[in-house]
This record gives sequence, structure tokens and C-alpha cells, in this order.
Amino acid sequence: MILERIASPADVKRLSRSDLDGLAAEIRQTLIRVCAANGGHLAPNLGVVELTIALHRVLDLPRDVIVWDVSHQSYVHKMLTGRAGRIGTLRQGGGVSGFAMRSESEYDAFGAGHASTSISAALGMVTARDLAGRGETIVAVIGDGALTGGLAYEAINNAGLLKTNFIVILNDNEMSIAPNVGSIAAYLGMLRSKPFFTKGREVLKGMLEHVPLGDTARKALSTAEIAGMRFTLTDHKAPVIFEEMGFRYVGPIDGHDLDTLADVISNARKISGPVLLHVKTVKGKGYDIAEGDSRTFHGVGPGVYHPDEGKLEKKPARPTFAQAFADAAIAAAERDPRVVAITAAMPDGTGLAKFAKKFPQRYFDVGIAEAHAVCFAAGASTRGIKPIAAIYSTFLQRAYDQVVHDVAVQALPVVFAIDRAGFVGDDGPTHMGLYDVAYLRTLPGLTIMAPRSEAEVAPMLDLALSLDGPAALRYPRGSTSGKHDEPPAPLVLGRAEVLRAGSEIAVLALGNTADAALDAYEMLAEDGLRPTIVNARFVAPLDETLLLELAETHRRFITLEEHSLAGGFGSAVVEFVSDRGMDVAVERIGVPNVLVQHAKPEAQRAQFGLSAENIAARVRALAPTRTA
Repeated sequence: MILERIASPADVKRLSRSDLDGLAAEIRQTLIRVCAANGGHLAPNLGVVELTIALHRVLDLPRDVIVWDVSHQSYVHKMLTGRAGRIGTLRQGGGVSGFAMRSESEYDAFGAGHASTSISAALGMVTARDLAGRGETIVAVIGDGALTGGLAYEAINNAGLLKTNFIVILNDNEMSIAPNVGSIAAYLGMLRSKPFFTKGREVLKGMLEHVPLGDTARKALSTAEIAGMRFTLTDHKAPVIFEEMGFRYVGPIDGHDLDTLADVISNARKISGPVLLHVKTVKGKGYDIAEGDSRTFHGVGPGVYHPDEGKLEKKPARPTFAQAFADAAIAAAERDPRVVAITAAMPDGTGLAKFAKKFPQRYFDVGIAEAHAVCFAAGASTRGIKPIAAIYSTFLQRAYDQVVHDVAVQALPVVFAIDRAGFVGDDGPTHMGLYDVAYLRTLPGLTIMAPRSEAEVAPMLDLALSLDGPAALRYPRGSTSGKHDEPPAPLVLGRAEVLRAGSEIAVLALGNTADAALDAYEMLAEDGLRPTIVNARFVAPLDETLLLELAETHRRFITLEEHSLAGGFGSAVVEFVSDRGMDVAVERIGVPNVLVQHAKPEAQRAQFGLSAENIAARVRALAPTRTA
């Protein structure tokens, strides 16, 4: 196999032209096989095979640099930079990461996992290069979906001002995860269908060189005609936005034509100033079912499809927290016409695609723009609307200033549905939802809830919508086991729920950790140990009344949370106990001050003491010694 001979980009340079097509085919076969087994971002990587090969053939890596936006489409890059032999470990514990990581390889120049960061990071590298007097090529590769994020335009604006040598490649596949939204997406769609703007401009310049005019007239005519071409060559809408921001625009270019890509990238390195190469690619290229359903095959789980047989039908699964949220949001919207739902380019992951079908006029996908989503929700709430902003925990941190400045300071009734709170598994440290409690509970007047099961999502959402102030409910990826499904007790603001009454030790479980706590209770009961198990429900406000009552009859609290210990639920309990001078010890179980690497969620829970076995063992160790 050709791929087996690739240990570095230097090996790609040595391949004959006839070998390159074979290499592309082998890479696609490998992607299809590995993602079928391990899960991963299949369609985005299938779409950048030729582009990635061309970059590694033309550039002098690692002296030259590629910065991948989001970097979920960097699997091909990993295969061409010495990791092909380990690609079978993709997204597995201790294996190759599904995103670029500086700690993994010198070829991963900048780590990522969130969108719209590549141009800013690459421009910082460009500035460092220029200050050092070096001449390496710096390339940022950004998907068109990431151009719905404002950070990308802040960087483009800055790069155009600096006017230094810099290449941005726009990987235009018409998609982020779901179809792109907004006026920028529509603008790129227009460019996609038009002839090469730069080529036409150069033809006109050449023609004017042969017209017998004076220098002043020729310059004036050239300027006028070139400006005019921006409104003629492309039906009055050429790529003015990029050109006016200081970039030389080249495109659109066929992103699956290796020869053209190599030529254009080589020539772009010679152009003085910032260049934007508009490359058209097909998401899922080379695998029919992925091309036909690139939305589903953007990111797949293990076993979703068979490499040869196509998509597999999965057995009906237990409803997830996201599905429970979507159903609850629809029910709330049916009762109250003021309820609207907002997402930042995640309609499927958050479950809001279902809401959109039911209430298309009350559903808003703002693109990869979390800060705008939150401020948009804040503004709507001042005019009688009841906005629900459904955003992953890891992405809400991108909008923290808006949460503080635009929502909390004004005490506006915005509801945050925080999905993927806790361990998310194979996506690694950039996607863990381990910080939201810490960055939210410092804000006065913001209610924070965590349902222990899918059945608690609806009552918590209803409570949040009834409040005259901001509220958040955090819930994990996936679903609970269903083993401990019990009708939840009526929900009262700031009140916890005692699931099992016991003595000596009280286990205070936040959210889905209650499932493991109940499993641990069953194990302990066999030994005659019966701790009290509490479903905390609220982080803010804490159930102070219950904590005071428990302190009278229990000598120790154990807090459980899928969250950072610093600033988390356990910290809130410790602060209350300390402030009141209560005579009770508190032990916190959660994530210490470390980055959680990619692995299965169950492995992550075991690693940090949150499995039922871990919890039971800790209670046994802390239980009073019994005498015969």
C-alpha cells in the first residue's frame, strides 16, 4: 500500500503523480473503515483528502505551518505526518486524538476543537515569523461553516490591515454540521456558482496593457473597470467582502483536482500580502452514502454504518436527555406562544431540529455564534419573549461575557439549556462540559439546575420558564440506564430530593451522578450500610434547609459531580458548611485540576471515582468501624 510508505510529508513529495490518486483512494478507504469502528468525523475528512495531499506536497512541513480550524477534519493530515500506523486507535483511550493536538505531534501547530479560531491563531504565528525575520509559509484552513463565527472576521480584518504574507484556505463544502445559515452562507453560495474572479481581473489587466492610452488614463480606466468587474463578472456580486478587507481573492477552485490545487497553492506562496483561496469541496466525497447524507455522516458513532453494506439500522434506544429537552421545549411552546428556541449551529445535537419542524417561525439558528445567540436571547426577553438558548456546555463558555453583561447584570429571564454537561467521551478536552457550574454560580440571581434523569428535564424547563430571571439546566450527553426510573417528586425551587434515607453518611449527587449513587446504595445495602442518597437538583440556590437537617444526623457529606472540583457543586457545599460553622466533614468527588483526555465516558467516570463501584468503596472506607 502507498499509505504504508508515508512516514512524513517528505514521503508525499517523493511520490510520482500517478501514485497520488492511489494514495487518495487508500486514505478514503482507511477513513471509512476506522470511523465505522471507532466513530468520528467521517464526511468532513472525506472532503479534504485532495486538499490535504496538495498542502503536504507543496509546503515544507513542519517548517511551514497548517492551522486547521476546529481540526475535526485533520485525520488525513495525521495520516500524512507519521500517524497512519496508529490511526486505528483514533478517539480511543490513549490513542490518536480526533482533533489537532500540539502534544501529539510537531505537525499539529495549533490545537483546536471549537470553530473560527484558525485565522487568529495563524495570524499570530505570521506576526512572530515577521518579527524574527523568517519566511515560512503559514496557512489557515477554515471551513465555510466557521465563517458564521465573528472571530474569523475579526482576524480577517486585522490581517488585511497588517498586509503581510499569509494564506487562508476557505474549504467550502456548503456545510458546517447542518446546512449553513445566514447572509454569509448565501453570499458564498453565490460565489460558488460563478467563474474565477481573479482570472477575469487579470485578463482585463492584460487587455488594458495593449490599449494606446496615457498612463493616467490607463490607470483610471483600469481602476474603474476592475472595480466595475466586481459587479459584472459575477452578476453584480463578486467577492468584494474579502477584497475590501485587504485579501487577494482567488477562486472558486475545484477542491478535488490535485494538480490545480498544487499549482494554486504554489502560486499563492509567491503573492505579496494576504491571500484567500476559495476551494470548493464535496463533504463525504468518495463514499456514496456519506455524500448523500453528509449531515448524518458529519460525525458518527461506532457501529452506525458498515464500510461495505452502508448505514446500519440501530435498535431503538432509550430517549436521550437532548430528546427529552426537545419534547419539553415543544410542549412549552404549545402552551405559551412567547416561547422561542435558539441554537448556535447545533439543531441536531441539541434536539431542536424537531422543534424547528413544529415551530419554524419560533426557531432561530444563528450559526456558529454563541455570543450573538445569548445577546439575541437577552434582547428578545426584554420584549416579552421567553427565549430558550440551547448550547453545549463547552460552547457556552465562548459567550461568557454575554451571559454576565447582557443577561445576569440585567436579570433577564433567559433560559440556558446546557447540553453535553459532564463527560463527553471520545472528543477529548476541548469538548468536556466540566466548567459551567463554576462559571455560572458566581452570578447573582442565576438559578442552576441539574436533572438526575430524563423525566426531570420537563419540570425543570417549565420552572426555568416561570422565573423572572435567568436560569440554566445542565444535562449530559446520552441517557441514563433507566434502572432507577422513578416518578420524580414535585419540583420546588431550591429544594433537593431525598432518594434513600439512611444514616451517618449523606451522598449528595448532582444530576446524572445520582444513577451511580443509587447503584452504590444497592451494593452497600448488601453489607448492611445504608447512606442517605440525595438528588441535589439545584446548585443555585442550594437546599440549605436540607443540608442543615442532614448535618444534625450525619457526620459526613460526600458530593458527586461530573464537573471540575474547583468552583463546582462540591465547592458550593463546602462554602456553606464552612460559613455556617457546621460540624460535618465534606468529601468531594469529581474532576481535579487536570484536562480530561478522550476515552469512553464510563472509563472517565471510573478514572475520577464516579462509578458505582468507586462510590461504594469510598463509603465503605469512611463508614464507622463496626465491632462484633
